[in-house]
Order: sequence, then structure tokens, then C-alpha cells
Amino acid sequence: MSCAVAPEATPPSIVVFQPDFGLVVRCRAVVHRTLTPAWLTRLAWASLGLTVIVSAWGALVRATHSGAGCGSHWPLCDGVVVPDFSAVATFIEFTHRVTSGLALLLVVGLAVAVGRSTRQGEPARVWAVASVVFMLIEAAIGAGLVLLELVGDNTSVTRAVVMGAHLINTFALVAALTLLAWTLGGGRAGWPHGRTGVVLAACAGALLLTGVSGAVAALGDTLFPPESLLEAWRQELSVTSNILIRLRLLHPVLAVATAGGVVATVVSLTRSGGPTLLSRAIVWLLAVQLAAGAINVLLLTPVWLQLVHLLLANAVWIAFVLVAADSLSAHAADKSAEAPSLHISPARR
Repeated sequence: MSCAVAPEATPPSIVVFQPDFGLVVRCRAVVHRTLTPAWLTRLAWASLGLTVIVSAWGALVRATHSGAGCGSHWPLCDGVVVPDFSAVATFIEFTHRVTSGLALLLVVGLAVAVGRSTRQGEPARVWAVASVVFMLIEAAIGAGLVLLELVGDNTSVTRAVVMGAHLINTFALVAALTLLAWTLGGGRAGWPHGRTGVVLAACAGALLLTGVSGAVAALGDTLFPPESLLEAWRQELSVTSNILIRLRLLHPVLAVATAGGVVATVVSLTRSGGPTLLSRAIVWLLAVQLAAGAINVLLLTPVWLQLVHLLLANAVWIAFVLVAADSLSAHAADKSAEAPSLHISPARR
């Protein structure tokens, strides 16, 4: 018996020749992914970490009314490369721009390295390109907020809509970088399909909607800070209040409902043989996130707790993306295992 690899096959297969019986046995190759350097995987995780930090710093810009710290100029700050830092708002906004630029360069460099270190068609390349695209969109939205003056004390609905879009794109960027780092490290990442895919997609949509409502609620807290908890409730229930104030009530309702749905989903996946460590992590993260949200409301949303709340939201999202990717991949593997693993056909003589 002799074996040879048939690279022209899709997927690649190993051809086993048995001359005594005149048969050819085709076996699917188990591994088709090239091994990537360890430093590249670490760079991907570092890019993800920096992106989350930049996102949190952006929340600090909003919470401190520093969005207009560089005026309506972009990419320059107050019309110059290095502005006068006598105003705290200028320092905060300029720092956000610098770190955002560094994150963009890091992601672009990461994508180039992935392209050189992997083969065509590998999932890592898809997530690398997606990361660059979402990062460029992130920069464009940030520039639009400044140039359209949707910063500072702007209370328009347009600002809330753009901030919602900003949040969705940020989460998409975080998801792409997470899956990039995950696949570079050897993790599996399946595509949404079947009943499991529908349920996980619904959970992802609920998390995104909850995140958008949180961004709008945080904007309302920044622009219309209440002096007491009782005053906050009165404002939110008043039909004459600004829409950004009245929408604050929506966030905790969505948060509790979404947390319940995500926990039920990951518990179901665990019982059916899905990931257990990640599932436990997301359940605990959701519990801590809900507690942080309640404390945030009771303390009238101090800036430091808003940042903690956002970082926890990113942690929940990253954990969910990993659970979803691994579960979908495992589901796909189970389906493949149900199909015949060998195909035997007469050999041509």
C-alpha cells in the first residue's frame, strides 16, 4: 500500500493505493491550516486589547465633554499637529486620536503579517481584512462626529443615532479581532448555520441592541445628569423630557432580558457538549455586569464606573464571540462526522 496527497482535490485529500485489490481509498485530510508564528497570535491579542482600551478612552471623551477638545478640526487638533494642552479636554481628545491612530496602524500591520504568514482561503485572512475594514469605518465615524459637531453638549437625535452606529461598528471590530486571534492560535470558528446558528445570531443581535441602548443611556446621563435617583426617575417618566432621558429606562430592561437569553443559550450549548470554560466565564461576566449596571444607576453614573461598565460589556462580547465560534465549529464537525469518512472507488488500470 502507498499513500499520496492530492492537492487538487477540494478539500485536499489523501489517496491510498491498494494494487492487490485495485481500489483507491480517499480520506479527508484532518488538518489543512498552516502553523502561524506565536508572535503573530500574541500581536493579534495585543491589537484586540489596544482596541478595547481605545474604545474605553472614547467613552471618557464623551463622559467628560471632551469631544470638542480639538474644535471642529480633523485630523488636526485646533488646526495644528500638536495643540496647546492647557485645557484638559484638549489633552483627552488628542490622546484619543493618537491612540486611535496607533491602533489603526497596528491592525493594518497585523493584516499584512497575516497575509504573508497564511495561505489563501484560511479564515485568519478573512478576519484580518474585516478588522481593517471595520477599523477604517471606526475612524470615519469618529471624524464625522467631530466635523459635524456631534460632540460636547450637542443633544440632537442625530448624535444618538451616530453613536449607536459607532457602538455597533466597534463591537464588529472587536469580534473580527477576537476571531482573528482565536483562529491564529489554533481555535476553530464556524459560520452561523442551522438552529444553533439562528439562536446564536439572535443572541448576538440582542447584545448589540443592548449595547446601543447603553450608549444612548450613557449619552443621556452625560448631557442631563440627575442630582438624585428620585429626580432621575421623574425625568425618565416625564413626557416632556428630552428623548435621550426617556430612553434611559430602556437599557436596564434590555440588559436583564438579554442576559437571561444568553445564559439560557450557553447553558443549553454546554449540556449538548459545547464549550464549558467559556460558558462559565460568560455567565459570571454577565452577573458582574448586571451588578455593575445596578450600582452605576444607584451612584448616578460616575465616570469611572461608566468605564468599568463598558469594559465589562466588551469582555462579555468577546466571551460570547468565542463561545459562538467554538459551538458552531463543533456543530459543523458533528455534522461532518455523520457523513461517510471513506469513499472507495475502483482504480483505473
